[in-house]
Amino acid sequence: MIEDLPDGLDALRQELDLQQIMRLIERTARWVDPETFHLLPLWYPEFARGTYYYNADWSAPRMNTNQQTKKTDPKREGNVHASKALTAALGLRSGDRPNWSCCHIWGIDDGKYQAPNVIIQDRKYFSCVANMVLLPSPLKAFTDAMIEVKAMLRICARNLYGWHCDHEEIRKAVALIDSWHDWDAYPASWPKKSGDSQPMGVIKLDKTIRQNAKRRLERIRNDLDGAGEFYPREEVRDTLAHWKITI
Repeated sequence: MIEDLPDGLDALRQELDLQQIMRLIERTARWVDPETFHLLPLWYPEFARGTYYYNADWSAPRMNTNQQTKKTDPKREGNVHASKALTAALGLRSGDRPNWSCCHIWGIDDGKYQAPNVIIQDRKYFSCVANMVLLPSPLKAFTDAMIEVKAMLRICARNLYGWHCDHEEIRKAVALIDSWHDWDAYPASWPKKSGDSQPMGVIKLDKTIRQNAKRRLERIRNDLDGAGEFYPREEVRDTLAHWKITI
């Protein structure tokens, strides 16, 4: 008879405690420089999780065809443009980061993965570089499944960037980090309050990153002026206004 399995997180904690997990994340995480965040806080106002894809000039939808059923459906955004934003804000190219994953810091905490993640379905937060961290792909599972890990990433990000997500659906998550007390597991190099020293792995703003930001702004400006009928102009302008990004 097969023995009853414990909860997977309980089994993991018997072999690897929270402090050890956080040391792994502390030493490997790559963070956007706060100066980069202030230069361009959000990179793709035209996208959010689940939005439709269109061709390059926004004149026609892109479609996916199921190879078995031959059924055709509109193509939707997964995490592609959030990942592109983080990559560019770190001064990298996609080929420079094998086996690294873009992890959203603020989102809906749902261990059963049933609730819609209205945070990253919102253009204001999806490609915000203060809402992302780059981690080795195996460590992404910790940020997906462990509330304590999420909370400590959020504390670090809030103190690093002076910003946290203000969506009404995550008031409990904000309250949790406001009352956080488990500093034994919190990484030593991460800031406990705003103005503390920066965590390991911050990629400093440089010429390449400035050029990436400049090109992104130029593309947004050009699309607002000349993209096709499906370009979400009103939503893009609202998102830019939220972040006080001038085009």
